[in-house]
Amino acid sequence: MISGVRAATYSPDEIKAINQQLKGKPAEEVLRWAADAFSSEIACASSFGPEDVVLIDMIAGVAPGIRIFTLDTGRLHDETYEVMERVRVRYGLSTHSYFPDREAVERLEREKGFCSFRESIEYREECCGIRKVEPLRRALAGMRAWVTGLRRAQSVTRTHMEVLEWDEGNGLAKVTPLIDWSHDQVWEYIRANNVPYNALHDRGFPSIGCAPCTRAIKPGEDIRAGRWWWENPENKECGLHRPRWTI
Repeated sequence: MISGVRAATYSPDEIKAINQQLKGKPAEEVLRWAADAFSSEIACASSFGPEDVVLIDMIAGVAPGIRIFTLDTGRLHDETYEVMERVRVRYGLSTHSYFPDREAVERLEREKGFCSFRESIEYREECCGIRKVEPLRRALAGMRAWVTGLRRAQSVTRTHMEVLEWDEGNGLAKVTPLIDWSHDQVWEYIRANNVPYNALHDRGFPSIGCAPCTRAIKPGEDIRAGRWWWENPENKECGLHRPRWTI
């Protein structure tokens, strides 16, 4: 059994030590460790992308006490809602949905229109802040840790991430069991275990977010090229997963 540090916060040295213990461990073992270390004070964020449905399949099998939540921005694809329902029926796990503040959305659209996010990075981050970041804070209230499906290979903004990090912005630990997985490993797991997945993946959408901010990619493009395609790769984060500090 991997030892954990049961504390409200982690020091850089504690994070480094735990990462050494977790290095090379199967994702299922990382989830078991997280469930044991944080008990009822851990939740898994899911956008129901391929990595997230893999995590849900694992959680259902080895750590069913980890709560699943999703951020419903109000602008998701129909196919995303469909896979959410298929997952609910398949695993019998309740998904807690968090929505943006109604007044904030109404004010944004009234003052800046329905597509202000395409005008500048500042405006796009404002929209993401309202529709994602603020609901995330509510979803994580009272938690000591959250689980995400991030992988290093997904983006240049994620290449230095570790299995366990301290998320300074949200004031809790972040666990990424699939951080070392490849794209092929994710899909091999999905097919081998008949895991439900978003139908848009079969239509050229490797990464799926809000409908106005996601497109299918062209042959040879990076898997994140269809997200906020009008921006440079180094800017393509919504604010949920920006690095907080580096060890």
